[in-house]
Amino acid sequence: MAVNLTVNGENRSIEVEGDTPLLWVLRDELGLKGTKFGCGAGLCGACTVHLNGAPIRSCSTPLELAAGGEITTIEGLGEPGKLHPLQQAWVEHGVPQCGYCQSGQIMSAAHLLKTNPSPTRDEIVAAMTGNICRCGTYSRIVAAVESVVGIVEPARQEGA
Repeated sequence: MAVNLTVNGENRSIEVEGDTPLLWVLRDELGLKGTKFGCGAGLCGACTVHLNGAPIRSCSTPLELAAGGEITTIEGLGEPGKLHPLQQAWVEHGVPQCGYCQSGQIMSAAHLLKTNPSPTRDEIVAAMTGNICRCGTYSRIVAAVESVVGIVEPARQEGA
């Protein structure tokens, strides 16, 4: 089955079974290794990417549900030579230990800041609750997100 989608701004046509999890298409077919496999059930958040601007768990999203959509992975968040403000904050705050969950964490935080450019600490904690960090760097994650509040451009509203 041929499925067309846009990945990190690039139009792609993928020839795989429609029920193939999007995670494996990104990693195995497109070579985008930043998105990680964690639990395989959409519970840990390591595989979080954006589909049409909304965070999804790519391990439990079949490719056919993403057909025609716009996918943004951690590789598409920043630009070559210019990190996204959240990626820079992650470095400055020493967030990752093992680093395995961090792409999913950053993708969830990016969505939060696009939809709520001035979240409170409680709103940040609530938004990040679906992402598990086995190393327990939650306080550094919150500090990193807080450090870029007001820097990330919010999403444009329809008709604005």
